[in-house]
Amino acid sequence: MNWIAASLADAARLAFSLDPRLYAIIGLSLAVSLASVTFASIAGGLIGAAVAVGRFPGRRVLIVLLNAAMGLPPVVVGLVVYLMLSRAGPLGAAGLLFTPQAMVIAQFVLITPLIAALTRQVIEDAWREYEEQLRSLGARAWQAALTLLWDTRFSLLTVVLAGLGRAMAEVGAVMIVGGNIDGVTRVMTTTIALETSKGDLPLAVGLGVILVLIVLLLNAAAYGVREWAVRRHG
Repeated sequence: MNWIAASLADAARLAFSLDPRLYAIIGLSLAVSLASVTFASIAGGLIGAAVAVGRFPGRRVLIVLLNAAMGLPPVVVGLVVYLMLSRAGPLGAAGLLFTPQAMVIAQFVLITPLIAALTRQVIEDAWREYEEQLRSLGARAWQAALTLLWDTRFSLLTVVLAGLGRAMAEVGAVMIVGGNIDGVTRVMTTTIALETSKGDLPLAVGLGVILVLIVLLLNAAAYGVREWAVRRHG
């Protein structure tokens, strides 16, 4: 029990220490996760809506692939992105390996299938309800998809939060492509992994508490916005 108390004390001390290195780590964690979730939400949302509304050969196979891709092993994604961005890879000339941009790319690859698959389910349920009405108005498939994305935006907020939760918790992929370089690519999850390997459990748990609190605050803020919007729009 002593180490639990020490961990909580460390979490409080870290949160109020005003240590610039700590806040740099927290800031980078948020920047990388929010950037990857933003890009993944745009791409995954459009893909999910297109698959939900469209009827084309291979659609069922694509749905199975999207569902399977939700469980992509992060280390495998990290390895693939590493090979793409390495000097011998096709994108090596860009010099993105071991940068925050590489971490965003890895998280984007991980999160997009998750958001696409969940979005497809939400849009498909709405499409069953409004298909006849939209067709009677002469809406084309892409117009119907965009309309349903807008109409279900509050429900899709939960999908985005699921993507954000996975991004904030990611370790393997970002460590492979980011390198966990102090002051450059070190984020909260990789710092926790490093401190645990060094045996500094109070610090690792303290950082873990801070990470959980950040995720809870982001989810609470998103939930509040959703409830406010639902009440306002009925």
